[in-house]
Amino acid sequence: MSPCSHISQRTVTLVVLDVCCGSGILSFFAVQAGATRVYAVESNPMAKYTQILVQNNCLSERIRVLEGKVEEVSCPDMVDVIVSEPMGYMLLNLKLMESFLHAKKWLRPNGLMFPSYGDIHLAPFSDEQLYFEHYARASFWQQRGFYGVNLSALHSATMEEFFRQPIVDSFDVQILMARSVKHCINFMEAKEEDLHRMEIPFGFTLLQSGLVHGLAFWFDVAYRGSKSTVWLSTAPTEPLTRWYQVRCLLQTPLFAKLGQTLSGTVLLVANDRQSYDINITATVDQSGFRSGNVLDLKDPFFRTPFC
Repeated sequence: MSPCSHISQRTVTLVVLDVCCGSGILSFFAVQAGATRVYAVESNPMAKYTQILVQNNCLSERIRVLEGKVEEVSCPDMVDVIVSEPMGYMLLNLKLMESFLHAKKWLRPNGLMFPSYGDIHLAPFSDEQLYFEHYARASFWQQRGFYGVNLSALHSATMEEFFRQPIVDSFDVQILMARSVKHCINFMEAKEEDLHRMEIPFGFTLLQSGLVHGLAFWFDVAYRGSKSTVWLSTAPTEPLTRWYQVRCLLQTPLFAKLGQTLSGTVLLVANDRQSYDINITATVDQSGFRSGNVLDLKDPFFRTPFC
């Protein structure tokens, strides 16, 4: 008897699409939860390994691997549920969210998407140690006598490059200087082009005096089912996740007092490197002092040793 002979033929009544499935773990979970057919989309070379796992678990009749990008493959059926893990650093890095939204062309009316919507949070922070630590990374290029070579001409360019790097790490919530504001994305309603350019205005009332060194970012995603909603949070107040938090330094820190307001915008522009350029402008309204930065989310600095 074949080791897979216990798998019986079933009438497809609940169809799931797993976008950018990787090893297919969400596809296996979907079957365990009652899906009768799962289409698992993954590009080469990972797709062949996904297929090996499907076959080894005797689920070839329930899970079908579609090899290629979701923008390139053809799904044989309309689906009831789309599942994926499209989140990157700061939610949007790697631009998998666009593929997730693209897959909606196969979603039946009243179908479900997991995750269902997401919130990007941002808040100003004060962290003098981080700022000078980042600044000191370029000190090598201040040398004027490195084996007889003057390196100092590249110091400013190196500083600019380092400050373009968002910092991936975790931090104590006490460094935050104001309550966060959030930008909400409803994946059921959003279109791919909505993610190409996002402007997030902010206005913070500062809860403490000090230097504002930059903005901290994290995200929450919600899985909205028919009976309950489950949240996954990467906030600094929650248990640590593999996404950590992301901090973006200002080129020049801004001094502000308790009760003053910090206003500005964060502009996220999709680029051709599967990520985003981050353009930050910030002003202390009462003093008129302003600062900003332009950062490349594709090139983060991993400050944590566990990343």
